[in-house]
Amino acid sequence: MRHFDVQLIGGLVLTEGNISEMATGEGKTLVASLPSYVRALEGKGVHVITVNDYLAKRDYELIGQIHRFLGLTVGLNVPMMEPSKKKRAYNADITYGVGTEFGFDYLRDNMARSMEDKVQRPYHFAIIDEVDSVLIDEAKTPLIIAGKMSSNEDLHRIAARLAKRF
Repeated sequence: MRHFDVQLIGGLVLTEGNISEMATGEGKTLVASLPSYVRALEGKGVHVITVNDYLAKRDYELIGQIHRFLGLTVGLNVPMMEPSKKKRAYNADITYGVGTEFGFDYLRDNMARSMEDKVQRPYHFAIIDEVDSVLIDEAKTPLIIAGKMSSNEDLHRIAARLAKRF
């Protein structure tokens, strides 16, 4: 597999944190392999964000093969994963997933009762495939998490613990 010049230029643009617009058929998937690898070498994690599960899984398998060959760890973040598997995916050098799932994980992490319950690592670098779709079109759909409130007994215990701190 060899990168074409247009792919190398696109990869350089992305590595520097900029947006690169490419025509259909120019190999955007392969372009993302360059900056994701380079930025993952910093050891802080890279998110490769796609518009759907199919593309996330495809890129995880196809490009992930290259990254694993080069000595990096690769994770896949998809809906309905157990928290321990999500945490492992996020702790990989490169994590592939759908934009909405990264968003829901952010919301769940902000509702977590302890640091151990959080799955995401600190943010470092993200590559967004179809950035216009993810950040403009998808942004029109709010991410909402609904669930049962904890019992009043739990709230009383939490309030008592907080009161002891003062």
